[in-house]
Amino acid sequence: MSNQLEGRLALVTGASRGIGRAVAIELAKQGADIIAVARPRSQAALESLDDEIQALGRKCTLVPFDIKDFAAIDRLGASIFERWGKLDIFVGNAAILGPISPLGHIPPKDFQMLLDINVTANWRFIRSLDPLLKASEAGRAIFVTSGSTGKSKAFWGGYMMTKAAVENLALTYSNENNINNINTNIVNPGPIKTDMRAKAVPGEDPDELPKPEEIAKLFAELASPTCEKNGEIINFYEWSGR
Repeated sequence: MSNQLEGRLALVTGASRGIGRAVAIELAKQGADIIAVARPRSQAALESLDDEIQALGRKCTLVPFDIKDFAAIDRLGASIFERWGKLDIFVGNAAILGPISPLGHIPPKDFQMLLDINVTANWRFIRSLDPLLKASEAGRAIFVTSGSTGKSKAFWGGYMMTKAAVENLALTYSNENNINNINTNIVNPGPIKTDMRAKAVPGEDPDELPKPEEIAKLFAELASPTCEKNGEIINFYEWSGR
């Protein structure tokens, strides 16, 4: 088992299932302790994750809260500072698909939720965690985009708009930190066997898709203090040779 992340502290959002869960486990396998964030209704899944990470000999801190509670994100940053004084890795994975619908048919509350969860929460995490990542000798921030951005695909406007915003948010953060110790990159998963993918493309055979455990290794590579990538969008299918 690799220990390239030995002694490092990682915060993963959307950690109760899918890519987030796989990433949390892979980072733990490589030596990191985990702060796992997910919705309160995912408490049972978080507790299962905790068991698995502890079985690997790593520590796991469970933080069940709704990331639309932006004040709670600020409190989390303060708590991390008080307990650890720094954060080495941030994985901004949590997101929702929202309605696949003509733009004019998206209910305002659903449009606002897309903005709150997919965009504003990531900005609030940057705002809260930036001093903690700077306190690390090799801070790493990793965000998740989608291959749908830039395609202006009909009926996908809500989701695509938010992922395009996340890309610009992350790349701007990268440029703002290119003279210090924080490297920021973006992962484009492509089709992966997740619940979100099944909801988005219900007619697809999920068994033909890569599992989240496969893409988790890319996140671990980007989280390494020896990784020099910065300001890049890495396509999983290209990285893996699929």
